[in-house]
Amino acid sequence: MQLWFAHASAVSLREQLVTQIILGILSEDLSPGQRLPSTRELARRFRVHANTISAGYRQLERERWVEFRRGSGVYVRAQRPETPLSPNLALDQKIAELFRSARQLGVSMPALRARLQNWLELQPPDHFLLIEPDPQLGALIAYEIARAAAFPVKHAAFEGLSAAFAGAIPVALPNRVSMIRQKLPPGTDLLTLQIRSVPASLGNWLPAPTGALVGVASAWPGFLKTARTVLTAAGFDPDSLLVRNTSQRNWQRGLTQTAAVVCDKVTASLLPSGCRAIPFPLLSEASIS
Repeated sequence: MQLWFAHASAVSLREQLVTQIILGILSEDLSPGQRLPSTRELARRFRVHANTISAGYRQLERERWVEFRRGSGVYVRAQRPETPLSPNLALDQKIAELFRSARQLGVSMPALRARLQNWLELQPPDHFLLIEPDPQLGALIAYEIARAAAFPVKHAAFEGLSAAFAGAIPVALPNRVSMIRQKLPPGTDLLTLQIRSVPASLGNWLPAPTGALVGVASAWPGFLKTARTVLTAAGFDPDSLLVRNTSQRNWQRGLTQTAAVVCDKVTASLLPSGCRAIPFPLLSEASIS
């Protein structure tokens, strides 16, 4: 196992040793039963006082990471302690995995430090910023992104965009791209979302059932208009479509009498008990991926 010691660091040499040994055990760089270098060997190799190495080994023994064998040396215990890792140590474990991966790729330490320094000088993105002036449509799109992605999602209109870009990955629908690009800082990437194909989504529900009462529900007027138009064109009787805007009072009235309710993803979770929801996602599979 490779060890490092920073003599001018604010972190004590003992803590540096203890942390690296623990991470070596957790990452399996150090195997159960493996003998660790002697106190004298480490002190000579890294120009560290032997008492410092000895104190680190004793701490590891108290915390049950290693065991002392009389006349033989210090060995990794066969079983790890069951105490949960502290947040700092859990983070250190991830950093250790980065260093191990870099070694496997043949990346030198100076090259790795340089890349890390570049990242530290940047502000990595920590959320998606959906730029959409229609609040109802924006809420639906943001909901679908949030269900598919680990990143948080924020929603903004066109006003005040410059203050919202910090730490953001901007995303937008294709019909908004040209307008949004005029407001973006130079060099800013914009992720363009794609809308799901309506014929492909509707294919499983055709041919249209005769005489069936079908509900259509959403808070976005565009969904209601498009759904009614497409369903009518696909052969559904316009008089058999029960259209409900969920932003209005008593919108659930009558939906329990329908054979099914065509709706967006958000509305699907709000339908009365007993309603059969047919949720239509707005985003394509490619955009979700």
